[in-house]
Amino acid sequence: MLKIDLSGRIALVTGASGELGSVIARTLAACGADVVLHYCRSAEKAERAAKLVEQEGRRAFLVQCDVTDFDSVCSMQKTVSDQFGKVDLLVANAVIQYEWKNILDQPLADFQSQFDSCVMQTVHLAKVFLPDMIAQGYGRIVAINTECSALAEPGVGAYTAGKRGLDGIVRCLAKEVGCHGITINQVAPGWTISERDRQNHTESAPEYDKTVPLGRRGTDQEIAQMTAFLLSDLASFTTGAYIPVSGGRVMPAI
Repeated sequence: MLKIDLSGRIALVTGASGELGSVIARTLAACGADVVLHYCRSAEKAERAAKLVEQEGRRAFLVQCDVTDFDSVCSMQKTVSDQFGKVDLLVANAVIQYEWKNILDQPLADFQSQFDSCVMQTVHLAKVFLPDMIAQGYGRIVAINTECSALAEPGVGAYTAGKRGLDGIVRCLAKEVGCHGITINQVAPGWTISERDRQNHTESAPEYDKTVPLGRRGTDQEIAQMTAFLLSDLASFTTGAYIPVSGGRVMPAI
Protein backbone atom coordinates (compact mmCIF):
# COMPACT_ATOMS: atom_id res chain seq x y z
CA MET A 1 0.00 0.00 0.00
CA LEU A 2 1.31 3.44 -0.90
CA LYS A 3 2.06 5.73 2.02
CA ILE A 4 3.29 9.30 2.16
CA ASP A 5 6.42 8.87 4.24
CA LEU A 6 8.45 11.96 5.18
CA SER A 7 10.32 10.27 8.02
CA GLY A 8 13.78 11.67 8.69
CA ARG A 9 13.05 14.90 6.83
CA ILE A 10 12.99 18.46 8.10
CA ALA A 11 10.29 20.65 6.56
CA LEU A 12 9.97 24.43 6.66
CA VAL A 13 6.52 25.94 6.18
CA THR A 14 6.34 29.70 5.73
CA GLY A 15 3.19 31.36 6.98
CA ALA A 16 2.65 28.44 9.35
CA SER A 17 0.70 30.64 11.75
CA GLY A 18 -2.04 31.03 9.13
CA GLU A 19 -5.03 28.75 8.74
CA LEU A 20 -3.73 26.83 5.72
CA GLY A 21 -0.11 26.91 6.88
CA SER A 22 -0.91 25.34 10.25
CA VAL A 23 -2.83 22.49 8.59
CA ILE A 24 0.06 21.88 6.18
CA ALA A 25 2.51 21.80 9.09
CA ARG A 26 0.38 19.32 11.04
CA THR A 27 -0.08 17.12 7.97
CA LEU A 28 3.65 16.98 7.25
CA ALA A 29 4.23 16.00 10.87
CA ALA A 30 1.62 13.25 10.55
CA CYS A 31 3.67 11.95 7.60
CA GLY A 32 6.77 11.81 9.80
CA ALA A 33 8.56 15.11 9.18
CA ASP A 34 9.96 17.43 11.82
CA VAL A 35 8.66 20.91 11.08
CA VAL A 36 10.04 24.44 11.20
CA LEU A 37 7.10 26.82 11.54
CA HIS A 38 7.74 30.30 10.19
CA TYR A 39 5.71 33.30 11.26
CA CYS A 40 6.05 37.05 10.80
CA ARG A 41 3.85 38.63 13.47
CA SER A 42 1.44 36.01 14.82
CA ALA A 43 3.61 34.29 17.43
CA GLU A 44 0.66 33.04 19.45
CA LYS A 45 -0.95 31.35 16.45
CA ALA A 46 2.41 29.85 15.48
CA GLU A 47 2.78 28.40 18.98
CA ARG A 48 -0.64 26.75 18.64
CA ALA A 49 0.40 25.28 15.30
CA ALA A 50 3.63 23.99 16.85
CA LYS A 51 1.63 22.14 19.49
CA LEU A 52 -0.30 20.36 16.73
CA VAL A 53 3.01 19.22 15.24
CA GLU A 54 4.17 17.94 18.61
CA GLN A 55 0.88 16.11 19.11
CA GLU A 56 1.83 14.09 16.02
CA GLY A 57 5.00 13.05 17.84
CA ARG A 58 7.35 15.23 15.81
CA ARG A 59 9.72 18.05 16.67
CA ALA A 60 8.59 21.63 16.08
CA PHE A 61 10.76 24.74 15.81
CA LEU A 62 9.41 28.30 15.65
CA VAL A 63 11.22 31.00 13.72
CA GLN A 64 10.26 34.63 13.08
CA CYS A 65 11.16 36.23 9.76
CA ASP A 66 10.04 38.79 7.20
CA VAL A 67 10.18 36.72 4.01
CA THR A 68 10.10 39.87 1.86
CA ASP A 69 13.46 40.93 3.33
CA PHE A 70 16.52 39.01 2.11
CA ASP A 71 18.64 39.65 5.20
CA SER A 72 15.81 38.40 7.41
CA VAL A 73 15.55 35.19 5.36
CA CYS A 74 19.32 34.70 5.60
CA SER A 75 19.10 35.06 9.37
CA MET A 76 16.24 32.54 9.48
CA GLN A 77 18.24 30.00 7.51
CA LYS A 78 21.23 30.32 9.84
CA THR A 79 19.07 29.98 12.95
CA VAL A 80 17.30 26.90 11.61
CA SER A 81 20.50 25.26 10.39
CA ASP A 82 22.37 25.92 13.64
CA GLN A 83 19.60 25.03 16.07
CA PHE A 84 17.39 22.49 14.30
CA GLY A 85 19.01 21.08 11.17
CA LYS A 86 19.19 21.51 7.41
CA VAL A 87 15.88 21.87 5.58
CA ASP A 88 14.98 19.08 3.13
CA LEU A 89 11.40 20.11 2.36
CA LEU A 90 10.23 23.67 1.83
CA VAL A 91 6.69 25.05 1.52
CA ALA A 92 6.41 28.69 0.41
CA ASN A 93 2.97 29.50 1.77
CA ALA A 94 3.19 32.98 3.28
CA VAL A 95 1.49 35.87 1.50
CA ILE A 96 0.57 39.42 2.49
CA GLN A 97 -3.18 39.88 2.94
CA TYR A 98 -4.87 42.97 1.51
CA GLU A 99 -8.32 44.23 0.50
CA TRP A 100 -9.21 43.14 -3.03
CA LYS A 101 -10.37 45.88 -5.39
CA ASN A 102 -10.56 46.48 -9.13
CA ILE A 103 -7.21 47.45 -10.62
CA LEU A 104 -8.19 51.10 -11.14
CA ASP A 105 -9.08 51.38 -7.44
CA GLN A 106 -6.29 49.22 -6.01
CA PRO A 107 -3.51 51.18 -4.25
CA LEU A 108 -0.14 50.78 -5.92
CA ALA A 109 1.34 49.52 -2.66
CA ASP A 110 -0.81 46.39 -2.89
CA PHE A 111 0.76 45.41 -6.21
CA GLN A 112 4.19 45.79 -4.63
CA SER A 113 3.18 43.76 -1.57
CA GLN A 114 2.02 40.86 -3.74
CA PHE A 115 5.20 40.94 -5.82
CA ASP A 116 7.30 40.98 -2.67
CA SER A 117 5.42 38.19 -0.88
CA CYS A 118 4.90 35.92 -3.89
CA VAL A 119 7.85 36.41 -6.23
CA MET A 120 10.58 37.77 -3.97
CA GLN A 121 9.76 35.44 -1.08
CA THR A 122 10.39 32.49 -3.42
CA VAL A 123 13.60 34.04 -4.75
CA HIS A 124 14.86 34.70 -1.22
CA LEU A 125 14.04 31.19 -0.03
CA ALA A 126 15.66 29.66 -3.09
CA LYS A 127 18.87 31.63 -2.68
CA VAL A 128 19.37 30.69 0.97
CA PHE A 129 17.96 27.14 1.18
CA LEU A 130 18.80 25.65 -2.22
CA PRO A 131 22.59 25.57 -1.69
CA ASP A 132 22.25 22.97 1.09
CA MET A 133 19.78 20.97 -1.02
CA ILE A 134 22.20 21.06 -3.97
CA ALA A 135 25.07 19.95 -1.72
CA GLN A 136 23.13 16.90 -0.52
CA GLY A 137 21.65 16.14 -3.94
CA TYR A 138 18.10 16.18 -2.62
CA GLY A 139 15.32 18.65 -1.98
CA ARG A 140 11.61 19.20 -2.41
CA ILE A 141 9.92 22.60 -2.72
CA VAL A 142 6.21 23.37 -3.02
CA ALA A 143 4.98 26.91 -3.62
CA ILE A 144 1.34 27.66 -2.83
CA ASN A 145 -0.23 29.38 -5.81
CA THR A 146 -3.97 29.92 -6.43
CA GLU A 147 -6.74 29.22 -8.93
CA CYS A 148 -6.88 33.02 -9.38
CA SER A 149 -3.64 33.02 -11.35
CA ALA A 150 -5.28 30.86 -14.02
CA LEU A 151 -8.73 32.45 -13.97
CA ALA A 152 -7.68 36.14 -13.84
CA GLU A 153 -11.09 37.23 -12.59
CA PRO A 154 -12.15 40.82 -11.84
CA GLY A 155 -11.06 42.33 -8.54
CA VAL A 156 -7.95 40.21 -7.94
CA GLY A 157 -5.42 41.94 -10.19
CA ALA A 158 -2.64 42.40 -7.64
CA TYR A 159 -2.96 38.86 -6.29
CA THR A 160 -3.14 37.39 -9.79
CA ALA A 161 -0.08 39.32 -10.93
CA GLY A 162 1.96 38.24 -7.91
CA LYS A 163 1.02 34.59 -8.26
CA ARG A 164 1.60 34.55 -12.02
CA GLY A 165 5.05 35.94 -11.33
CA LEU A 166 5.55 33.14 -8.82
CA ASP A 167 4.65 30.64 -11.54
CA GLY A 168 7.42 31.94 -13.76
CA ILE A 169 10.02 31.70 -11.00
CA VAL A 170 9.01 28.12 -10.16
CA ARG A 171 9.19 26.97 -13.78
CA CYS A 172 12.67 28.47 -14.25
CA LEU A 173 13.93 27.06 -10.95
CA ALA A 174 12.63 23.59 -11.79
CA LYS A 175 14.80 23.57 -14.93
CA GLU A 176 17.81 25.07 -13.16
CA VAL A 177 17.96 22.69 -10.17
CA GLY A 178 16.46 19.47 -11.50
CA CYS A 179 19.93 18.13 -12.28
CA HIS A 180 20.65 18.18 -8.55
CA GLY A 181 17.76 15.85 -7.66
CA ILE A 182 15.55 18.71 -6.52
CA THR A 183 11.89 19.12 -7.48
CA ILE A 184 9.83 22.27 -7.26
CA ASN A 185 6.09 22.36 -7.88
CA GLN A 186 3.02 24.49 -7.23
CA VAL A 187 -0.26 23.66 -5.52
CA ALA A 188 -3.06 25.99 -6.61
CA PRO A 189 -6.05 25.91 -4.24
CA GLY A 190 -9.51 27.13 -5.04
CA TRP A 191 -11.52 29.01 -2.42
CA THR A 192 -10.74 26.78 0.52
CA ILE A 193 -12.72 25.86 3.61
CA SER A 194 -10.70 26.72 6.71
CA GLU A 195 -11.20 26.34 10.44
CA ARG A 196 -12.77 29.80 10.49
CA ASP A 197 -15.45 28.57 8.11
CA ARG A 198 -16.14 25.56 10.29
CA GLN A 199 -16.50 27.76 13.35
CA ASN A 200 -18.76 30.23 11.53
CA HIS A 201 -20.68 27.54 9.58
CA THR A 202 -19.78 29.19 6.28
CA GLU A 203 -18.54 26.07 4.47
CA SER A 204 -21.25 26.35 1.83
CA ALA A 205 -21.08 29.13 -0.77
CA PRO A 206 -23.86 28.30 -3.25
CA GLU A 207 -22.94 30.84 -5.95
CA TYR A 208 -19.31 29.71 -5.95
CA ASP A 209 -20.10 26.02 -5.48
CA LYS A 210 -22.15 25.88 -8.68
CA THR A 211 -19.07 27.01 -10.66
CA VAL A 212 -17.11 24.00 -9.38
CA PRO A 213 -17.53 20.73 -11.33
CA LEU A 214 -17.34 18.75 -8.07
CA GLY A 215 -20.00 21.05 -6.62
CA ARG A 216 -18.27 22.23 -3.46
CA ARG A 217 -15.33 24.09 -2.00
CA GLY A 218 -12.18 22.17 -1.16
CA THR A 219 -10.83 21.87 2.36
CA ASP A 220 -7.55 22.95 3.90
CA GLN A 221 -6.79 19.27 4.53
CA GLU A 222 -7.15 18.45 0.83
CA ILE A 223 -4.65 21.20 0.00
CA ALA A 224 -2.26 19.90 2.66
CA GLN A 225 -2.51 16.34 1.32
CA MET A 226 -1.51 17.36 -2.19
CA THR A 227 1.36 19.38 -0.72
CA ALA A 228 2.57 16.38 1.28
CA PHE A 229 2.38 14.15 -1.80
CA LEU A 230 4.53 16.52 -3.86
CA LEU A 231 7.08 16.71 -1.04
CA SER A 232 7.31 12.93 -0.88
CA ASP A 233 9.29 10.52 -3.01
CA LEU A 234 6.01 9.32 -4.50
CA ALA A 235 6.30 12.45 -6.66
CA SER A 236 10.00 12.06 -7.38
CA PHE A 237 9.57 12.48 -11.16
CA THR A 238 7.23 15.49 -11.01
CA THR A 239 8.70 18.96 -11.23
CA GLY A 240 7.71 22.33 -12.66
CA ALA A 241 4.03 21.46 -12.32
CA TYR A 242 1.13 23.81 -11.54
CA ILE A 243 -1.46 21.54 -9.92
CA PRO A 244 -4.93 23.00 -9.25
CA VAL A 245 -6.75 21.61 -6.23
CA SER A 246 -9.99 23.35 -7.14
CA GLY A 247 -12.54 20.64 -7.83
CA GLY A 248 -12.12 21.06 -11.58
CA ARG A 249 -12.71 24.80 -11.63
CA VAL A 250 -9.28 25.18 -13.23
CA MET A 251 -8.23 22.66 -15.89
CA PRO A 252 -4.88 23.59 -17.44
CA ALA A 253 -4.84 22.92 -21.18
CA ILE A 254 -2.20 21.03 -23.14
